[in-house]
Amino acid sequence: MARPLRIQFPNAHYHVTCRGNGREAIVRSDRDRTAFLQLLDRSSQVYLVDILGFVLMRNHFHLLVRTPRGNLQEFMRHFNISYTSYFNRTHHRSGHLYQGRYKAFLIDADSYLLDVSRYVHLNPVRLRAEAGRTAKERKISLGRYPWSSYPGYLSPKHRCTWVNYEILESFGGDTPKGRAAYRRFVEQGLTRKLDDPLEKGRGHGIIGDASFLEKVTRLLKGGTSAREVPAIRRMAGARGPERIISLVSAETGVAPELLLSRGSRGPERTVLMEVLYRHGGMNQREIGERMGIDYSAVSIRRKRFQAVLERDPRLRELFASLEAMISQAQKYLPGPA
Repeated sequence: MARPLRIQFPNAHYHVTCRGNGREAIVRSDRDRTAFLQLLDRSSQVYLVDILGFVLMRNHFHLLVRTPRGNLQEFMRHFNISYTSYFNRTHHRSGHLYQGRYKAFLIDADSYLLDVSRYVHLNPVRLRAEAGRTAKERKISLGRYPWSSYPGYLSPKHRCTWVNYEILESFGGDTPKGRAAYRRFVEQGLTRKLDDPLEKGRGHGIIGDASFLEKVTRLLKGGTSAREVPAIRRMAGARGPERIISLVSAETGVAPELLLSRGSRGPERTVLMEVLYRHGGMNQREIGERMGIDYSAVSIRRKRFQAVLERDPRLRELFASLEAMISQAQKYLPGPA
């Protein structure tokens, strides 16, 4: 089976992650960590890629990047090969270091870049070892974690010269006030449950809403067609919420007005919330407004749904069937949205 094509175009933003083969360590010492960052710096300079954020963990890493030249594949190939060669040579080993290909989520920067940057920077305190610590302790731990771009966002003295800290412009600029505002934004994730922005791209790899999909499709015209890119093809037919509602209604046998009714308590309504969130280009607030409930209630219902999904084979089969249909939405849902 051919590998899915990456979606590439100039000035695209991505969240990139890569995990060690078999979850094994990709760094064993601070020497390895230093080499990792030096090679990341070198690769970004060679391919003129902007590194907006990073976190290096024991067995995986996260990058937040922009590609002015639309060359993510070339950049990541060069970087991963360079570091794998260093690691194998240093530790007298051979073979793959990483578990398969890197994962890349294309980001709608106007809507989701800040949320993804927070997700990336919070990784060091998502470890099990941090779970029992207080929010204050985790704040201190997060700010002191050295193998991340986050300390540089808080203080110029901790910066890497090759990281672009322009995200601070969204918080008032690279000033004490702007840096403090970004700190507060990130630390919100330590004191309350926030939506995982990567869920938006689960199944298709695009963290963005319907308008962003259309923008990407236009950009690809004349080059790689939307028909050739699986992520675009899977989203194209499902971008309209009305199509999603019709599909869930047809598959469950529950009328659309009942699915949307606040008084409806069946699992089908929660299924609709989850599908609208993953594939309908809607956030939880928008779903709540459409279904007559507060966005926090949507969040609670979705969390419960994940737990029920694990133990209910019938619901799991229904949800899998819906996602399969959405992946071929143009066939099942013809006509305009």
